[in-house]
Amino acid sequence: MIHIDGSFGEGGGQVLRTALSLATLTGTPLTLDRIRAGRTKPGLAAQHLTGVRAAATLCNAKVYGDSLGSQFLEFIPQSPPQPGHYRFDVTTAGSVSLVLQTILLPLALTPGESRITLCGGTHVAFSPSFPYIQEVYLPAIARMGVCAEVTLVKWGWYPRGGGEIQLRVTGGQPLSGLNLQDRGKFQQVRGLAAVTELPSHIPQRMANRAENRLREAQMKVHIQTSRQKGIAPGAGLFLTADYRNSTAGFSALGKQGLPSDQVADRACDALLEFHHSGAAVDVYLADQLLLPAALATSETHYHAQAISLHLTTNAGVIEQFGLAKIEINPAQNLVSVFPQ
Repeated sequence: MIHIDGSFGEGGGQVLRTALSLATLTGTPLTLDRIRAGRTKPGLAAQHLTGVRAAATLCNAKVYGDSLGSQFLEFIPQSPPQPGHYRFDVTTAGSVSLVLQTILLPLALTPGESRITLCGGTHVAFSPSFPYIQEVYLPAIARMGVCAEVTLVKWGWYPRGGGEIQLRVTGGQPLSGLNLQDRGKFQQVRGLAAVTELPSHIPQRMANRAENRLREAQMKVHIQTSRQKGIAPGAGLFLTADYRNSTAGFSALGKQGLPSDQVADRACDALLEFHHSGAAVDVYLADQLLLPAALATSETHYHAQAISLHLTTNAGVIEQFGLAKIEINPAQNLVSVFPQ
């Protein structure tokens, strides 16, 4: 049995999610304590509890400590991951993307087709939004052999949630490593300015502001606007920067009292900071590539925008399972993963 200290490194939910993915995939019994000790409200929140129960469903695990606020968890898989049709509901605006990332690789490496419905927050802060999953994360790991696609059914913003996505996974392909040290020539910025239950001038203002900012920076850009139905008001701007060898994603969410122009500026500032860094992989994808890279059959090397605490924490958890050696060069922001 592997024991993991949930307060390790960044001390957040990433420790839990990575540990659950690897325990589910490898059949390794797991205990965690001091879960999310680095957070204002430590322990399992609804989103984390949904991830625990989703992972447990896949491998028929025996679980102890799976309750809201629990800082201790024992997770004992009883079978290999099973493909199938599943539905998991966070019941709050907690991120469905983070639940998706908990169960995706166990399903991707298991022969068979799975269809999963995930309900909760689809576009919420401090987690990958649906467009990031669809446009950046899944295409990146598709190059490694993961066969998965997502569909947005309902929008779910904080604090109401109520969103829904459909995930389809065709599993059983071995994963290969990735070399993303050179992003290549810039090609274009694609974007979506979207709202639900708000006037159409709001996405148009976000789009206009972002297009003006990025054209001033001599970048080719096209941003679509969208006004959709939803159970509550919400707004956001989602930008994707395409280079010859890589893609990066950036977003900003609206909130009451925050002008549309400022929402656009936040997303543009993040994109321009990445563009001027010369990196191949944005700071979020740099963290998210570690797990598939550790499960691949060959080495992975990439140039990250920055070495975040999220990344080093994730690396530490992965290495506790003995699946890979991870080398991080903070001076050059280079990450190398050597599966073992």
